Amino acid sequence: MKVYTRRGDGGETDLFGGPRVPKDALRVEAYGAVDELNAVLGDCRARTGHADLGRILEHAQGLLFDLGAVLATPDARRREKSGVPELIPSDVDELESHIDALEEELEPLKRFILPGGCAGAAGFHLARTVCRRAERRLVALGHEEPLDGPGLRYLNRLSDLLFVMARVENRRAGVPDIEWTGRQR
Repeated sequence: MKVYTRRGDGGETDLFGGPRVPKDALRVEAYGAVDELNAVLGDCRARTGHADLGRILEHAQGLLFDLGAVLATPDARRREKSGVPELIPSDVDELESHIDALEEELEPLKRFILPGGCAGAAGFHLARTVCRRAERRLVALGHEEPLDGPGLRYLNRLSDLLFVMARVENRRAGVPDIEWTGRQR
């Protein structure tokens, strides 16, 4: 099978089991943003030297791939018939468990912090913002048509986890979070 088909050269793409749609359709934007997030998580996984964080990220990448497949397959019956894996509520619960466990390593926040710190933490902060964009794309799609499953909740919680991972990465590297103090006047 070739990587290129030339079918998208005119600005349209095929949904799985569905019609051809413009590449800027809300559904394509949504699964494209999830795909972008998945790639950014791969970069975070490559940067972190912490096996526990890497395992969490790898699992999240698999679930994001599942979410992308769900978004690329608008017909729920087609997804079920084709065996497209769907996210389940316990996937969100698992993220919350990771957040709770990782937060035990951290001092409580007293102020907002600026994104950055060590290179690994900066990558997690970037991933968090990309995750929020993917979440916004799903919200926009949800205004046009109903969304099945906990995908939106998953992205919301994943962005929280990525924020905590950034802080953990800094703490483990011995780099303090930089508190936002506002503009000095």
